[in-house]
Amino acid sequence: MLRRQVRLRREYVYRKTIEQRQKTIEDKKQRLKRALDENMSIPNDLRKDALDIQKSLDWDGDGGEGVLNAEDDEYRWAGVEDPKVIITTSHDPSSKLKQFSKEINHLIPNSQRINRGNYNTKQLIEACRGNQVTDLILVQETRGIPDVIQISHFPYGPTASFSLNNVVTRHDVPDVGPMAEQYPHLIFNNMTSKLGQRTMNILKYLFPVPKEDSHRVITFVNEDDYISFRHHIYKKNEGDIELVEIGPRFEMKLYQIKLGTLDQIDAADTEWQYRPFMNTTKKRRFLTDE
Repeated sequence: MLRRQVRLRREYVYRKTIEQRQKTIEDKKQRLKRALDENMSIPNDLRKDALDIQKSLDWDGDGGEGVLNAEDDEYRWAGVEDPKVIITTSHDPSSKLKQFSKEINHLIPNSQRINRGNYNTKQLIEACRGNQVTDLILVQETRGIPDVIQISHFPYGPTASFSLNNVVTRHDVPDVGPMAEQYPHLIFNNMTSKLGQRTMNILKYLFPVPKEDSHRVITFVNEDDYISFRHHIYKKNEGDIELVEIGPRFEMKLYQIKLGTLDQIDAADTEWQYRPFMNTTKKRRFLTDE
């Protein structure tokens, strides 16, 4: 079984490598095609391979057809089968972390919360793989305050890590409404860059497809690379829409995406990581194109 997992993982990493190579070639094709269509000079970095690129353009017409996409392999059953999510905590969780993990369990349909106990990460991953789990969510804390949430997708990854800020549980939300059990509609705002779209997919595929008449809404609003999470139900009153917050609420900040599951996080390739020197780029936003 272990050898099979290693082989499948190697095949997946190979597909990712091919995808990156094809993306580079496709970018060159589009730049050359644009220069030829607009009768402009060919960019310097393309002049050496311009003839070969132009021949490949003649073969594939508009270009880009048949380009592999590893994300299609990662989320190939999205929308066809409902996700199966497991939620757990770090070892020896505080009462506040237990409460927060319970609320995460309530807001994600088809999820199940398990007590961590003495299980190590490898045992958790093996149990998830053996039960066809699609995602594992691990919530961690510092001094009793939830501050990290990691989302690991199966069977090959990715694993996205977010820091948590300003966590407010349901019991602390003023005038909180009753918890709904309908599948929620999802609203994503201001995630327009490639990294933003990647982050949106990681979060989006935790939830099953809702019915049109569902009155439950979950919003992820990005502002300055901080994603504000809000959870509401809405009511229609004589043409007006009334929002009732049902909690919890918190802010998330992406700091790492690894191309592997949680047990491979030290050995897996890093797709993206927030570095300390990025703090100096105050006007730069990573989840938007601005």
